[in-house]
Order: sequence, then C-alpha cells, then structure tokens
Amino acid sequence: MKKKKADYTHLSANQPIGIFDSGVGGLTVAKEIKRLLPNEDLIYFGDTKHLPYGEKSREAIVGYSTKITNFLLEQNCKAIVIACNTATANALQEVQALVADRVPVIDVINPVAEKVSYEIHNNVGVIATKATVNSGLYKKSIRKHNKFIKVDELATPLLVPAIEEGFKNHPITHSIIYNYLSNSKLKNIETLILGCTHYPLLIDEIKQYYGNRVRVIDSPNIVANQLKMILDKHHLLNEENHQSTYQFFLSDITKNFEKISKKFFGKSIDLELKVL
Repeated sequence: MKKKKADYTHLSANQPIGIFDSGVGGLTVAKEIKRLLPNEDLIYFGDTKHLPYGEKSREAIVGYSTKITNFLLEQNCKAIVIACNTATANALQEVQALVADRVPVIDVINPVAEKVSYEIHNNVGVIATKATVNSGLYKKSIRKHNKFIKVDELATPLLVPAIEEGFKNHPITHSIIYNYLSNSKLKNIETLILGCTHYPLLIDEIKQYYGNRVRVIDSPNIVANQLKMILDKHHLLNEENHQSTYQFFLSDITKNFEKISKKFFGKSIDLELKVL
C-alpha cells in the first residue's frame, strides 16, 4: 500500500525546531543547524540525568525519548530532530508513531547511511554506543541502499562518559581512542562513521589518529542539510531575518554542558532545569 503523503500545512514557518539528545552530543547537530539555518528558533532538550543512553535498556530509551518528544510537541515545535544515535536506533519507530505525522521527524542515522551508500565507499566502519551497535541499524540502513558495502561496527562505550566529563584533548581520551581505533574490526576500513553525536567533539583527535588514511564522516552537517531539505519542501523554512532564540532544557544541569553550549551558542544563553 502506498504511503500517504505527509501534510504539514497546519504548521507555520516561525515555529521553533525541537532537538534532543542524552547530553552534550546533540549540541554538535544543533550547532550545525544554527549555522545552516540562522533564522530558526531552536529548543534543545538534553537528558543529562539519564546519560549515557548507550548503557540503558531499549525500554528505558523508548521511555525517555517519547517523554521528551511529547515535551517538544507541547513547546509547539514544527520539527523534531532526534540528535542521538542511540535514541534513533532504539526508539525511532515509537517516536514516529507518537508524532503521527503532526510534524516531520529527522533522525541522525538514516540520512548518513543513505549518503554513504550512494558515494564511493567499500569498507565502512562505525563506532557507536553499545545500544546502537546492538541494534545493527547502521549496517541495515547502509546495506538497504547498497548491498555491496562491507560494514563493521564497533561499540566504543567509554567515549561518551569521557566527553561528558570534559576530557577533550586529554591523555585519557587519546588512550581510549587509540585502543578502540586499533581494534582489528576496523583494520581495513576506508571510511569511518562517528555513530554517536558526542563523537564529533573528538573529531580532531580521531582524524589525527588516522592521518589521511581514512575518511571521517561529518554526520551533523548531513543531518542539518536533511532538515533544511525537508523544511524547504514543506515551505516551513523561516525566511524572517530576526534575532533567533535558543532555549535549553536539561534534566540535570552539568558544568560541561554549560561550558560547551556557551562555546557553541554564546555566553548569554540560559539553561533551564526540566525533569520529565
């Protein structure tokens, strides 16, 4: 049966975009959306109380993701960006069912998988949380578009806690990165997908490990472009040249989130505690 075409004529271009993640990782996506779509208002929810999602059960991740989605819908968002690979891998269908075509839902796995599938990639590596790797969604999504690509996935669970604790450009993260990337599973890869939105915060260190031997995929840029394309298609791009607003809600306010959000969005931002 042919899928019914989504109708978003009830939405307005001046409504905000909702973005959520377990913590600071989704800020890499939010920052790229801010750069690409400077006229858009953004509402970000960081579920810092429950991070890391990668160590949680599927049921727990679905519970967190649907509660946050409901909250963003209540905030009158015109689109929901699941800026978390683990939430995408475990709760995308539930979020889509909850939203029920009220607003577009953009995830961080399928746009990346599709782009990689149609470019020249033969051996692709994915590093991600345990929950994302266990879902196998990257491999399934890539091979759905191109069955000839070899995909190797490696769980790298120590990276998210290290990033959330602020260990960037630190001997601890250098050691963790070296140990993970030297794993035999990633031995012959030509392309590496950072399968967690936290990981672009370490992209320089990851690129340093590989030199020019491996292409590292910039997922936030791909996701922001997908969002722009969908909003444009449905005439929902905010063309008004106004002072955009950025709201940040956290289930637990942390110093590292404060530091990174202010670096990306300016010193004047406020963080609001919101326990769902």
